[in-house]
Amino acid sequence: MIKIWSMKKNEEAAGKKKPKTSAAQIRVQKGAASPLLTQCVLSNIVTIDLTELDLPSTMKTHFPDPADLLNFSLTITPDEGMYTGGAFNFSFAINTNYPHDPPKVKCTQTIYHPNVDLEGNVCLNILREDWKPVLNLNAVMVGLQYLFLEPNTDDPLNKEAAQEMSKNRDQFLSHVKSSMRGANIKGVQYTNVLVQ
Repeated sequence: MIKIWSMKKNEEAAGKKKPKTSAAQIRVQKGAASPLLTQCVLSNIVTIDLTELDLPSTMKTHFPDPADLLNFSLTITPDEGMYTGGAFNFSFAINTNYPHDPPKVKCTQTIYHPNVDLEGNVCLNILREDWKPVLNLNAVMVGLQYLFLEPNTDDPLNKEAAQEMSKNRDQFLSHVKSSMRGANIKGVQYTNVLVQ
C-alpha cells in the first residue's frame, strides 16, 4: 500500500513539472510531432485545425517560425473573379483563448477592397460577432478567399470602395486592376500584388 502511495506522489510531482498548455496550442498543434503534445491529454479536443486544413491550390500557409504555430501567414491567389492574378497575404495571430476567441487576421498589404481597410483590418463576420468555438482556421481561410470572389458591400470597412462597387462597377474594376499593379489612387499608394 505504501508503494502505491509513493508511486502516486511521484506521478503528481512529475505532473507539476510539465508546462501548462493552452487550449489554442493543443488545438492548433494536435497531430504534429511535438514533445508538448505527448505531455497533454487531448480527450476534450474535438476539432483539429492545421493538420486538417483542406486548402485549395489557391491558398498557401507559411510559418516563419516552425516552433510557433500560433503565428503564421496565408497567401491567397484567386484564380477567378476581379482579383485574379494577385497574391494577397494575411497574418494570423492566435491567442491563448482560442477557440473561444477568433484568430486575429490582418492583410499585410494595402489593397483596394470593400472588406479590407487601408490598415489591413478585415471585415469578415466570423472574425467578429459570428465567431463560435466550433469554427476553425479552415472556415476563416475559406471565408477570406470568398471575399475575393464576392466582396460584401453591405458591411464594408473601406466604404469608398464599397460605394464605388455599388454605384459604378466599371470604375471599381478599373481601380481594382490599377491598385493590384501598385498604382496611387486618390492619394493612396497601393501594394503591387501581381504574381510575377
